[in-house]
Amino acid sequence: MPERHDDATVTAWALAAGAGDTAALAEFVRATQVDVHRFLVHLAGRDDAEDLAQETFLRALRSLPSFAGRSTARTWLLSVARRVAVDAVRTAVRRPRVRDLGEDTQEVLERAVPRTGAQEAVLLRTLVDALPDDRREAFVLTQVLDLGYAEAAQVCGCPVGTIRSRVARAREDLLRALGEDRTGTTTAGAATPGVRRAARP
Repeated sequence: MPERHDDATVTAWALAAGAGDTAALAEFVRATQVDVHRFLVHLAGRDDAEDLAQETFLRALRSLPSFAGRSTARTWLLSVARRVAVDAVRTAVRRPRVRDLGEDTQEVLERAVPRTGAQEAVLLRTLVDALPDDRREAFVLTQVLDLGYAEAAQVCGCPVGTIRSRVARAREDLLRALGEDRTGTTTAGAATPGVRRAARP
């Protein structure tokens, strides 16, 4: 996996790329391609993520000359990725979404106990994919891609408070599902594997 560079460095590469620096462009793409792909996997599914990632970078490269750095380049690029995913849903004739495991969430839960660490990760991914779209977006941006709430709000085009609410509700949904899976009850304050307690402000 490529090294995760700080936002200031990535933004500097984007600005230089917009001014015609091809070396900076290559660094910008390398530094952001993993986050873009991971985000799109959660938004549109693994089967479509690669094509949508390519479309995201095509749109971004066309727009880089007008990128002025008012937000971080990573936030700006994830906003482009989100629009690409939304456009794909609106314009394409798509088959019903099929989860990677080819099973519904309840079947996964019933088969997954006891679980190894790898099985735990697969279960969490399945549960995240089953979240409502708005909660899934907010959760992935803040808990998987490590954006702050303000940055996630810029990507989603909504107030920061809305992101906080969506993330909190997503955590509740995941804790409830995992709690019911293990004990039949939800344990308040229980830690969800793979779920961070709070995003950066």
